[in-house]
Amino acid sequence: MKNRVSCLLIGVFLAGSLWAADTAKVTVLNPRGIQPPIRLIPMAPRLDTLDGKTIYVVDTKYPLTAPFVQEVYNVLKEKYPKTNWVFRDKIGSYFDDDPKLWAEIKEKGQGMVMAIGH
Repeated sequence: MKNRVSCLLIGVFLAGSLWAADTAKVTVLNPRGIQPPIRLIPMAPRLDTLDGKTIYVVDTKYPLTAPFVQEVYNVLKEKYPKTNWVFRDKIGSYFDDDPKLWAEIKEKGQGMVMAIGH
């Protein structure tokens, strides 16, 4: 009962405050400022075939996913024997850049499977 009366009094106070203050105006600024437009990057075109291609399987070392990524690599290697599969660990975490690995993939590979966690 006491809780209902308190809620009722708070409601009456808020309603009265809004009714009395409907002529006052407040100007606020967005703390984020003006966001730059998002630059969309299209996906790479799909390969016609995997035969004779070099595809990298990259592990970002997300916790407890190493056995899964290694198994994905083994299954792909077995299922597509005409494809050259290369397994690589990325330095750092998912958020860290690995320019040497990216340069190697651009130079020698035609595709990449990247495990980023679950």
